[in-house]
Amino acid sequence: MEPEATSMDWERLLSKQRLGRPDEEGSLGFRTDFQRDFDRIVFSSAFRRLQDKTQVFPLAESDYVRTRLTHSLEVSCVGRSLGTRVGEAITRREGYTEVAPGDIGAIVAAACLAHDIGNPPFGHAGEDAIRHWVRTSPVARRALDELSPPQRAEFEHFEGNAQGFRVVTRLQNPDNRGGLQLTYATLGAALKYPCPAHAIDPGYGISRKKYGYFVAEADLFRAVAQTNGLLKQAPRTYCRHPLAFVMEAADNIAYLIVDFEDAFRLGILEYRTVHDHFRALLRGKDQGTVERRLARLRDDKERVEYLRARAINELVEASARAFMDHEAEIMTGRFERELTDTLPFSEALRAIAGVSQERIYDHLEVQGVCAAGYSVIGGLLDLFHEAVHDTAVALEEGKQAPPRSRTVTNLVPEQFLYQYDPDSGRRYRVTDPYLLLLNLTDFIAGMTDGYAVSLYKKLTGMALPHHG
Repeated sequence: MEPEATSMDWERLLSKQRLGRPDEEGSLGFRTDFQRDFDRIVFSSAFRRLQDKTQVFPLAESDYVRTRLTHSLEVSCVGRSLGTRVGEAITRREGYTEVAPGDIGAIVAAACLAHDIGNPPFGHAGEDAIRHWVRTSPVARRALDELSPPQRAEFEHFEGNAQGFRVVTRLQNPDNRGGLQLTYATLGAALKYPCPAHAIDPGYGISRKKYGYFVAEADLFRAVAQTNGLLKQAPRTYCRHPLAFVMEAADNIAYLIVDFEDAFRLGILEYRTVHDHFRALLRGKDQGTVERRLARLRDDKERVEYLRARAINELVEASARAFMDHEAEIMTGRFERELTDTLPFSEALRAIAGVSQERIYDHLEVQGVCAAGYSVIGGLLDLFHEAVHDTAVALEEGKQAPPRSRTVTNLVPEQFLYQYDPDSGRRYRVTDPYLLLLNLTDFIAGMTDGYAVSLYKKLTGMALPHHG
């Protein structure tokens, strides 16, 4: 028996093999395997729905403000640049001839593109709304009583990251084993939290602050971890793929900087505040050059855009250096911090995060709509779980469910009610309590903000079609 590895290997970490498709035909000349990952995510319905999902400002009327879709695209751009910079150092040192720096950039870009694909309506408030429903709803209490402790933990700590892994490996193209059948390298880079819900341990470090997969996808997760050669840390728990740190840094850079820009455009932050905080990230640059460029621009909007671009570039370069500085610890699974926390100007980033929390995320308009999200998501979960549960029990007992339950259940798309067996071509109504709740969560989490609000209003009688 071979001894367990003590360090990861870049050749395995950059695996082009596809989940669920070991006989993949390989690259198509004009597109690399990792570029194909990017394209598969872009063309997925789950990615398109991000255009009407909250980034920071829910249901924003301004067409300038970022949604989850524009945020994900911007993160992927930052990730491509950052990944390519890291790739230059790695491929040069390793002497790779078949792996280019741009391949590593493409892996990170694809992982960034998928990083929010599992988020429910109303952004992070939507995640907490599901957890709140689990804690407070009698309907949820009955549902969780039928689950095992590891299964209950998944809903008590509901996590968009785990939902995202489920989306790309199972829910998109559900008739394929492996869903979108992305490469193992891209899936590994997208796994920020390579542990199950019952193994969450913030005291351990950043990789176990949350969880990254559901029990239902345990076999798919294990395939990703083992093929990439991730180091095992505990039962069903592994260290991060090194490029997950790069993906995380790209996300941090994008939201810390562009949330400031959005807040300025909405009049929440004044120009001087944005200027001073962005300039703090450029202290090592030629002060005169920056100030002369700012003076030539016609208005504060363009000045903010210029400073935003310069700040992002500076953070990308610094994060690439930080990754290489800490690579030895990362490759042995001993690094448990965010890359952006190790940067020379991490204090300036923390100042930006502090202002963002106080003046943007706690803004009355943001909090007001997020609060409404608790009612919408909790209300939908109550209505649909009760109905779907009643009809499933009635089916098992050979009885007829109450008319209200049948009517509400008819509003749930069949893909969330039935399990399809591709071998027999038959489909079966889902009655297992865990899968029933998981499928219903898939339905709710996949909704856009607008659809969730519209459906809730219809089901509660606040908005009905009227002719006449």
